[in-house]
Amino acid sequence: MQPDSEQNILPRITAPQDLQQLTVEELEGLAGELRSQIIQTVSCTGGHLAPSLGVVELTLALLNVFDPARDKIVWDVGHQSYAYKILTRGVEAFKTLRQIGGISGFPRPAESAFDHFGVGHSSTSISAALGLAVARDLAGQDHKVLAVIGDGSMTAGLAYEGLNQAGDLDRDLVVILNDNEMSISRNVGALSSFFSRKLSDQRFIRFKEDLKTWLKQVPRIGEELVTYARRSEESLKSFFTPGMLFEAFKFNYMGPINGHNLQQLTQVLEQVRGLRGPVLVHTLTTKGKGYPPAEKNPTSFHGIGCFEPESGRRLATSGSGQPSYSKVFGDTLVRLAEGDNRIVAITAAMPEGTGLAEFKQRFPDRFFDVGICEQHAVTFAAGLAKQGFRPVVCIYSTFLQRAYDQIVHDVCLQNLPVTFCLDRSGLVGEDGATHHGAFDLSYLRHIPNMTLMAPADEPELQRLLVTALEHAGPAALRYPRGAGPGLDLIEEPIPLDMGQGELVSPGQGILVVALGSCLEPAFEAVRTLEAEQSCRIGLFNPRFVVPLPEAQLRELLPGYDTLLLIEENALAGGFGSAVLEFLSREDLLSGLTIRRLGLPDAFIEHGGIKELHRSAGLDAEGILKALRGLLPSDQG
Repeated sequence: MQPDSEQNILPRITAPQDLQQLTVEELEGLAGELRSQIIQTVSCTGGHLAPSLGVVELTLALLNVFDPARDKIVWDVGHQSYAYKILTRGVEAFKTLRQIGGISGFPRPAESAFDHFGVGHSSTSISAALGLAVARDLAGQDHKVLAVIGDGSMTAGLAYEGLNQAGDLDRDLVVILNDNEMSISRNVGALSSFFSRKLSDQRFIRFKEDLKTWLKQVPRIGEELVTYARRSEESLKSFFTPGMLFEAFKFNYMGPINGHNLQQLTQVLEQVRGLRGPVLVHTLTTKGKGYPPAEKNPTSFHGIGCFEPESGRRLATSGSGQPSYSKVFGDTLVRLAEGDNRIVAITAAMPEGTGLAEFKQRFPDRFFDVGICEQHAVTFAAGLAKQGFRPVVCIYSTFLQRAYDQIVHDVCLQNLPVTFCLDRSGLVGEDGATHHGAFDLSYLRHIPNMTLMAPADEPELQRLLVTALEHAGPAALRYPRGAGPGLDLIEEPIPLDMGQGELVSPGQGILVVALGSCLEPAFEAVRTLEAEQSCRIGLFNPRFVVPLPEAQLRELLPGYDTLLLIEENALAGGFGSAVLEFLSREDLLSGLTIRRLGLPDAFIEHGGIKELHRSAGLDAEGILKALRGLLPSDQG
C-alpha cells in the first residue's frame, strides 16, 4: 500500500533521533507512511492493528521531543508499539513481526536497546516506570522516564497503585494516558488546550512557586492561604477538565489533548520535558485511525489475523472450519443458563475473545465485564457464589495468573462453587511468551478443594462444563485456542463421573496417557505406529488432573511396563508430575519405564501454533518419535 516515491520520509529514518530534525509537516507525512506500513505488514502477519494505528502521531511526537537512547519510554501491554518498533528497529525488522525468528509483537529488551521494559500483560507501565525513575535518582542520573498507558489498562488496580506511590514520592515521571473510549471526549477543543498550555507553562509554574513562597511568609495564616490557593486552582481546572482524579494523586494534569494533532502534541511534550515531578498528559485518540475498516470496527481489528489490506476482509485460514472451543463453550453456557438462572458469566475485558458475546446479549443482567481486573473478577465471583449463584469466570489462562491469591484465599479456602474457564490454555501462537497458557495446571492443581479438568474434544468440553457447574466446590476447565477435532456437539450434555477418564483403546507394553488437546495427535501417532509395527498400544484420556483417575490407572498398569505421559503444560508441576506423585505414593514405580512430553522449562517464543507444537514435540510426528524411542530394541 505504500507508494514508491523519492519524497517518502520513512526510508530516510535510520535512527529515532532523526525525527528531531523533521518539521511538523514532515512528521504528518511520515504518519501516513507509518500507517501504510503497519497495515501492510499486519495484513500478512496478524497482530494488534487498531491500537497501534491510534497512536502514530503520539509516537512521532514522543520521539521528536525525547531521545529513546537516553530517556526511558515504557509502553503498557505493547498493543500500541508498532510505530515505535518501526522507528527504532527499522522497516525490514518490522516485516518479521510475530514470525518465528522475527521480532515480538510486544516491547522486549532482549530484542532492542530502545525497549526499556518487557511487557505483555496490561497496567504495568506506571509501576515499572516509577521503578526506573527511582533507580535513576538513586544513581544520580538525569533523564526522563515516561509511561504510555491506554484507558483500558487504567481500569486495573495496579495502575492506581503505581499512581499512588508516584504522587507520594514526587519523582520526575511522565504518564501519557492514551484515551480512545472514555466519555470525556467532549473536552477536546480550544478551552481544554488553553488550560493544558497555560496552567502548565514554565512561567506559570514559576509564578505558582513564587506565590506559594510569598504566601507562606504571611504570619499565622500563611499555610492556610497556600491551601486555599491550591484548592482554587484545582477547582478551576477540574471544572473545565477531567483532571481532578489525577490531581488528587498529586500529578500535574495536562489535557485532554488531541492525540492526532502533531503540533499540539509536540508543544505540550516540549513543556513536559522542562517540568519536574509527576505529570500526566491526557491524549484523546481514535482507535484504528486512518484505516476506515478499523475505525468502523475497532474491536475486530484490535487483534486480527491476516486480512486483505484494501477492504479489511479477513482471509480464510487453513483451519478445519469447525467452531472454536471458545464458541462451543459460549453456546453451551447460553443453553445451560436458559434453564438455570443461578448461572452468571464474568470476564475481564474479553467478552468476544472468551465466547461470551451471545451470553451478554441474552442475559445482560447476569453478565459482568469487570475490565482488566482479574483479581476483582475472582473475588466478585466468590461473593456471588457465597449467596447461592453459580458464577463462571472466563479468563485466558495467562491472565488468570494475576489472580492466584484470590483463587486460593477467596474461592478455594472457602470451598465456593466458582467455575473457572481457562481459554487459550497451552500454546497460543504469535503473541508469544507472555500469552502462552503454559502454567495453569502447575499453579492450580496443588490448591486444596480445586477440581481441574481438560477436555479432549468439543462434546467433552460440554460435558465437563456441566460437571463443573454441578460440582459443590471450585472447578477449573482448561481448553486451547482455536478449533477442536470437529466432533458432533451434544444437544443436552450430561455430567461426567468425577475423576473418571476414558480408555480410548487397549494395548500391551506401552500405555499413552494424553491429556486434553494432546489426545488427538497422540491418537494419530499411536495408529501410525500400530500400522508400522503390527502392535497394540494403549491410549488413555484422563480428563481430570484433580481428582486424578487413580483407580483406573491402578487397574490398567499391570498390563503395561512403559508409560508415555503427554500434556500441553510446563512439565514442572504439571499433569505428568501428578501421575508420578501418585505412582510414588502407591509404590507403583518399580518396573515401569516412564517418559513425559510437555512444554520445556523455558519461555517459549512466538510463532505459528503448528510450528510451536512441532518444536515442542507435541504434534503427531513428535509423539510418534517418542513412541519409537520407547519400543524394545528389536522393534525400534
